[in-house]
Amino acid sequence: MDNKEKFGHIHPLSRVASRISEIFSEMGFSLIDGPEIETEYYNFDALNVPKDHPARDMWDTFWLKRKDILETQNSKLLLRTHTSPVQIRYMENNRPPLRIISIGKTFRYEATDATHEAQFHQVEGLLVDKGMSLANLKYVIKEFFEKFFEEKVELRLRPSYFPFVEPGVEIDVSCFKCGGGKCAICKHTGWIEVMGAGMIHPDVLKNVGLNPEDWKGFAFGGGVDRLAMLKYGIDDVRLFYTGDLRLVNQFL
Repeated sequence: MDNKEKFGHIHPLSRVASRISEIFSEMGFSLIDGPEIETEYYNFDALNVPKDHPARDMWDTFWLKRKDILETQNSKLLLRTHTSPVQIRYMENNRPPLRIISIGKTFRYEATDATHEAQFHQVEGLLVDKGMSLANLKYVIKEFFEKFFEEKVELRLRPSYFPFVEPGVEIDVSCFKCGGGKCAICKHTGWIEVMGAGMIHPDVLKNVGLNPEDWKGFAFGGGVDRLAMLKYGIDDVRLFYTGDLRLVNQFL
Protein backbone atom coordinates (compact mmCIF):
# COMPACT_ATOMS: atom_id res chain seq x y z
CA MET A 1 0.00 0.00 0.00
CA ASP A 2 1.33 3.42 -0.95
CA ASN A 3 1.54 5.53 2.21
CA LYS A 4 3.21 8.48 0.56
CA GLU A 5 1.52 11.76 1.33
CA LYS A 6 -0.08 13.31 -1.76
CA PHE A 7 0.34 17.01 -2.35
CA GLY A 8 -1.79 19.31 -4.43
CA HIS A 9 -0.54 21.08 -7.54
CA ILE A 10 -0.77 24.64 -8.75
CA HIS A 11 -3.26 24.91 -11.60
CA PRO A 12 -1.58 25.84 -14.91
CA LEU A 13 -3.65 29.04 -15.20
CA SER A 14 -2.56 30.08 -11.71
CA ARG A 15 1.03 29.23 -12.59
CA VAL A 16 0.90 31.36 -15.75
CA ALA A 17 -0.83 34.27 -13.99
CA SER A 18 1.83 34.21 -11.29
CA ARG A 19 4.65 34.23 -13.85
CA ILE A 20 3.04 37.11 -15.78
CA SER A 21 2.75 39.13 -12.58
CA GLU A 22 6.36 38.34 -11.66
CA ILE A 23 7.74 39.49 -15.02
CA PHE A 24 5.84 42.77 -15.07
CA SER A 25 6.70 43.41 -11.42
CA GLU A 26 10.38 43.23 -12.41
CA MET A 27 9.65 46.00 -14.93
CA GLY A 28 8.06 48.22 -12.29
CA PHE A 29 4.38 47.42 -12.86
CA SER A 30 1.99 47.08 -9.93
CA LEU A 31 -0.71 44.40 -9.89
CA ILE A 32 -4.16 45.98 -9.46
CA ASP A 33 -7.48 44.22 -8.96
CA GLY A 34 -11.07 45.28 -9.57
CA PRO A 35 -14.67 44.01 -9.41
CA GLU A 36 -15.93 41.29 -11.74
CA ILE A 37 -19.44 42.78 -11.59
CA GLU A 38 -19.14 46.14 -13.34
CA THR A 39 -21.30 49.05 -14.39
CA GLU A 40 -22.00 49.90 -17.99
CA TYR A 41 -20.10 53.16 -17.50
CA TYR A 42 -16.77 51.59 -16.51
CA ASN A 43 -17.03 48.65 -18.91
CA PHE A 44 -18.02 50.68 -21.97
CA ASP A 45 -18.68 54.42 -21.71
CA ALA A 46 -15.48 55.52 -19.98
CA LEU A 47 -13.52 53.42 -22.49
CA ASN A 48 -14.84 55.41 -25.44
CA VAL A 49 -17.51 52.82 -26.27
CA PRO A 50 -20.70 54.92 -25.95
CA LYS A 51 -24.23 53.58 -25.99
CA ASP A 52 -25.28 52.19 -29.41
CA HIS A 53 -21.72 52.44 -30.73
CA PRO A 54 -21.10 49.54 -33.16
CA ALA A 55 -17.92 48.65 -31.28
CA ARG A 56 -20.11 47.18 -28.53
CA ASP A 57 -20.96 44.39 -30.92
CA MET A 58 -17.45 43.05 -30.32
CA TRP A 59 -18.54 41.79 -26.91
CA ASP A 60 -21.63 39.71 -26.21
CA THR A 61 -22.42 40.73 -22.67
CA PHE A 62 -23.94 39.03 -19.63
CA TRP A 63 -26.28 41.76 -18.30
CA LEU A 64 -27.48 41.54 -14.70
CA LYS A 65 -30.86 42.60 -13.37
CA ARG A 66 -31.18 44.50 -10.09
CA LYS A 67 -34.51 45.06 -8.42
CA ASP A 68 -33.19 47.08 -5.49
CA ILE A 69 -32.21 50.17 -7.52
CA LEU A 70 -33.64 52.27 -10.31
CA GLU A 71 -31.48 51.46 -13.30
CA THR A 72 -29.82 54.29 -15.16
CA GLN A 73 -27.31 54.11 -17.97
CA ASN A 74 -24.40 54.37 -15.53
CA SER A 75 -25.81 51.93 -12.97
CA LYS A 76 -26.72 49.03 -15.29
CA LEU A 77 -24.73 46.03 -14.13
CA LEU A 78 -22.93 43.37 -16.12
CA LEU A 79 -20.19 40.78 -15.84
CA ARG A 80 -17.11 42.57 -17.12
CA THR A 81 -16.20 41.69 -20.69
CA HIS A 82 -12.56 42.71 -20.21
CA THR A 83 -10.32 43.88 -17.38
CA SER A 84 -9.96 47.40 -18.83
CA PRO A 85 -12.41 48.87 -16.25
CA VAL A 86 -9.72 48.23 -13.65
CA GLN A 87 -7.52 50.74 -15.48
CA ILE A 88 -10.25 53.39 -15.53
CA ARG A 89 -10.93 53.01 -11.82
CA TYR A 90 -7.23 53.25 -11.04
CA MET A 91 -6.64 56.33 -13.22
CA GLU A 92 -9.58 58.09 -11.57
CA ASN A 93 -7.89 57.89 -8.17
CA ASN A 94 -4.19 58.07 -9.01
CA ARG A 95 -2.07 60.61 -10.87
CA PRO A 96 0.62 59.80 -13.44
CA PRO A 97 3.16 58.43 -13.93
CA LEU A 98 1.25 55.13 -13.78
CA ARG A 99 2.43 51.61 -14.50
CA ILE A 100 -0.06 48.82 -13.73
CA ILE A 101 -1.31 45.43 -14.85
CA SER A 102 -4.53 43.61 -13.98
CA ILE A 103 -5.16 39.87 -14.21
CA GLY A 104 -8.58 38.37 -13.70
CA LYS A 105 -11.71 36.64 -14.93
CA THR A 106 -13.76 38.08 -17.76
CA PHE A 107 -17.06 36.91 -19.21
CA ARG A 108 -18.56 36.91 -22.70
CA TYR A 109 -21.74 35.32 -23.92
CA GLU A 110 -20.42 33.17 -26.74
CA ALA A 111 -20.33 29.57 -27.90
CA THR A 112 -17.76 27.31 -26.29
CA ASP A 113 -15.23 25.51 -28.46
CA ALA A 114 -11.55 24.53 -28.37
CA THR A 115 -10.39 28.16 -28.35
CA HIS A 116 -13.34 30.01 -26.75
CA GLU A 117 -14.94 29.92 -23.31
CA ALA A 118 -17.73 32.00 -21.78
CA GLN A 119 -15.43 32.58 -18.80
CA PHE A 120 -11.73 33.18 -19.31
CA HIS A 121 -8.82 35.17 -17.86
CA GLN A 122 -7.20 38.30 -19.22
CA VAL A 123 -4.06 40.26 -18.50
CA GLU A 124 -4.10 43.95 -19.33
CA GLY A 125 -1.43 46.56 -18.81
CA LEU A 126 -1.31 50.33 -18.74
CA LEU A 127 1.54 52.83 -18.71
CA VAL A 128 0.96 56.60 -18.59
CA ASP A 129 3.85 59.07 -18.51
CA LYS A 130 5.41 61.93 -20.45
CA GLY A 131 6.39 61.31 -24.06
CA MET A 132 5.27 57.70 -24.44
CA SER A 133 5.13 56.16 -27.93
CA LEU A 134 4.62 52.86 -29.72
CA ALA A 135 8.38 52.32 -29.43
CA ASN A 136 8.01 52.17 -25.63
CA LEU A 137 5.11 49.73 -26.00
CA LYS A 138 7.14 47.49 -28.31
CA TYR A 139 10.08 47.40 -25.90
CA VAL A 140 7.92 46.42 -22.91
CA ILE A 141 6.02 43.71 -24.79
CA LYS A 142 9.18 42.23 -26.34
CA GLU A 143 10.84 42.11 -22.93
CA PHE A 144 7.80 40.35 -21.47
CA PHE A 145 7.47 37.67 -24.13
CA GLU A 146 11.16 36.82 -24.17
CA LYS A 147 11.02 36.19 -20.43
CA PHE A 148 7.67 34.39 -20.61
CA PHE A 149 8.59 32.01 -23.43
CA GLU A 150 12.27 31.90 -22.40
CA GLU A 151 13.26 32.44 -26.03
CA LYS A 152 14.36 35.36 -28.18
CA VAL A 153 11.36 36.60 -30.17
CA GLU A 154 10.63 39.21 -32.80
CA LEU A 155 7.49 41.34 -32.74
CA ARG A 156 5.19 42.34 -35.57
CA LEU A 157 2.66 45.14 -35.09
CA ARG A 158 -0.33 45.13 -37.43
CA PRO A 159 -2.86 47.99 -37.59
CA SER A 160 -6.14 47.18 -35.86
CA TYR A 161 -9.11 48.88 -34.22
CA PHE A 162 -10.01 49.08 -30.56
CA PRO A 163 -12.20 52.00 -29.40
CA PHE A 164 -10.05 52.83 -26.36
CA VAL A 165 -6.73 53.21 -28.21
CA GLU A 166 -5.54 55.21 -31.21
CA PRO A 167 -3.65 53.94 -33.07
CA GLY A 168 -4.51 50.34 -32.27
CA VAL A 169 -2.37 47.32 -33.17
CA GLU A 170 -2.44 43.54 -33.08
CA ILE A 171 0.81 42.12 -31.74
CA ASP A 172 2.33 38.96 -33.22
CA VAL A 173 5.43 37.18 -31.92
CA SER A 174 7.73 35.06 -34.02
CA CYS A 175 7.01 31.38 -33.43
CA PHE A 176 9.01 30.22 -30.42
CA LYS A 177 8.43 26.55 -31.27
CA CYS A 178 9.63 26.20 -34.87
CA GLY A 179 11.15 29.63 -35.56
CA GLY A 180 10.21 29.56 -39.23
CA GLY A 181 6.63 28.67 -40.05
CA LYS A 182 7.03 24.92 -39.85
CA CYS A 183 4.52 23.96 -37.16
CA ALA A 184 0.80 23.92 -36.45
CA ILE A 185 1.08 26.39 -33.55
CA CYS A 186 1.88 29.25 -35.93
CA LYS A 187 -0.26 27.70 -38.70
CA HIS A 188 2.89 27.54 -40.82
CA THR A 189 3.18 31.35 -40.99
CA GLY A 190 6.04 31.86 -38.53
CA TRP A 191 3.91 34.30 -36.45
CA ILE A 192 1.54 33.89 -33.49
CA GLU A 193 -1.07 36.51 -32.62
CA VAL A 194 -0.84 37.16 -28.89
CA MET A 195 -2.23 40.58 -27.90
CA GLY A 196 -4.12 43.70 -28.81
CA ALA A 197 -2.59 47.05 -27.87
CA GLY A 198 -2.21 50.72 -28.76
CA MET A 199 -1.81 54.27 -27.56
CA ILE A 200 -4.51 55.33 -25.09
CA HIS A 201 -7.24 57.28 -26.85
CA PRO A 202 -7.30 61.00 -25.86
CA ASP A 203 -11.00 60.69 -24.94
CA VAL A 204 -10.19 57.96 -22.42
CA LEU A 205 -7.60 60.20 -20.78
CA LYS A 206 -10.13 63.05 -20.66
CA ASN A 207 -12.71 60.76 -19.05
CA VAL A 208 -10.38 60.25 -16.06
CA GLY A 209 -9.40 63.92 -15.79
CA LEU A 210 -6.04 63.78 -17.60
CA ASN A 211 -4.96 66.25 -20.25
CA PRO A 212 -3.86 64.31 -23.36
CA GLU A 213 -1.58 67.22 -24.27
CA ASP A 214 0.40 66.59 -21.08
CA TRP A 215 0.21 62.80 -20.74
CA LYS A 216 0.60 59.94 -23.18
CA GLY A 217 0.26 56.26 -22.55
CA PHE A 218 -0.20 52.81 -23.97
CA ALA A 219 -2.34 49.83 -23.07
CA PHE A 220 -2.18 46.15 -23.99
CA GLY A 221 -4.20 43.05 -23.29
CA GLY A 222 -4.37 39.36 -24.03
CA GLY A 223 -5.78 36.07 -22.81
CA VAL A 224 -4.04 34.28 -19.95
CA ASP A 225 -5.69 31.05 -21.06
CA ARG A 226 -4.29 31.47 -24.57
CA LEU A 227 -0.80 32.17 -23.26
CA ALA A 228 -1.01 29.05 -21.10
CA MET A 229 -2.11 27.01 -24.14
CA LEU A 230 0.84 28.28 -26.16
CA LYS A 231 3.40 27.80 -23.41
CA TYR A 232 2.35 24.28 -22.45
CA GLY A 233 1.11 23.00 -25.82
CA ILE A 234 -2.53 22.54 -24.74
CA ASP A 235 -4.90 22.47 -27.71
CA ASP A 236 -8.29 22.88 -26.01
CA VAL A 237 -9.05 25.73 -23.60
CA ARG A 238 -11.90 23.73 -22.06
CA LEU A 239 -9.39 21.38 -20.45
CA PHE A 240 -8.50 24.11 -17.97
CA TYR A 241 -12.02 24.06 -16.53
CA THR A 242 -12.95 20.36 -16.39
CA GLY A 243 -11.20 19.64 -13.09
CA ASP A 244 -9.43 16.68 -14.70
CA LEU A 245 -6.49 15.84 -12.43
CA ARG A 246 -4.65 14.21 -15.31
CA LEU A 247 -4.03 17.74 -16.60
CA VAL A 248 -3.38 19.44 -13.27
CA ASN A 249 -1.04 16.72 -11.99
CA GLN A 250 1.39 17.46 -14.81
CA PHE A 251 2.22 20.79 -13.16
CA LEU A 252 4.19 20.01 -10.01
